Amino acid sequence: MKLDYHNIRDEGIFIVTSFQCGPSLHLLTEKDLYKIVWCVSGEQELTVDGYDVILKANQVLFCTPDNIVNIPKDNYGLISYIFNREFYCIQNQDAEVSCLGLLFYGSSNAPVVDLLLREQNSMSAMLVLFQEEFENKDHIQGEMLRAMLKRMLITATRLIKTDRHQENLSTKQVDLIRKFNILVEQHFKEKHQVADYADLLFKSPKTLSNFFRKHDVKSPLKVINERIALEAKRLLRNSEMTAEEIAYDLGYGEPSHFSKFFKKQTGRTPLEYRKNEF
Repeated sequence: MKLDYHNIRDEGIFIVTSFQCGPSLHLLTEKDLYKIVWCVSGEQELTVDGYDVILKANQVLFCTPDNIVNIPKDNYGLISYIFNREFYCIQNQDAEVSCLGLLFYGSSNAPVVDLLLREQNSMSAMLVLFQEEFENKDHIQGEMLRAMLKRMLITATRLIKTDRHQENLSTKQVDLIRKFNILVEQHFKEKHQVADYADLLFKSPKTLSNFFRKHDVKSPLKVINERIALEAKRLLRNSEMTAEEIAYDLGYGEPSHFSKFFKKQTGRTPLEYRKNEF
């Protein structure tokens, strides 16, 4: 199955696919695409950023364009919703469910949501609605598909907030977490300290760290370090840049400082990591 929506005017792309054909799998290598992967049945093996991931029935994986995803051609239990920023973010969506919301912000660990029975039924029903809407080639088709996608993202956002015990956070509190993660995504190559982001958020570093700890959220420093390490691993695996070049690209004036950081994060030096990945 591969259902396509392309809008030439605004370059919006939205695709629903089962990844059982070459053209669909090719989408995984294209840039700037967000990917929602739903395991409909059984257990499906795939890799995200070089690490094995097993999706169980009624689990949904959310990946940003930065996440490198590989799915075997012979899978028979996956449905994926793929879209670009032009399709969903061509207008100012609600902050909590925007493309850079809790589900999509370049996290080093692509979030997985477990669907409850009600959400399982809802996802199945929405798949049927999506399939029906793809048959309507009128001028409001894009708006209908976008509205249905938004509902899916809102449902997933509610589930992930519950899973992370964030359901009691106010909109303002959730927005602070979201804004911090967005800023890290934008500036992690040149800003490595919590104080850098606290300044941008008009908070003190202590206030920011205490807020994350109080609400059982991954610490600000850990978010920053994991994002830098993720980019370093991607470059070591997928580019011909030397460790020294990567160090400079990630904002380290001294390659030795980067090497120490990388080993602390991964347990291996950059060269050891590259050697073991190939």
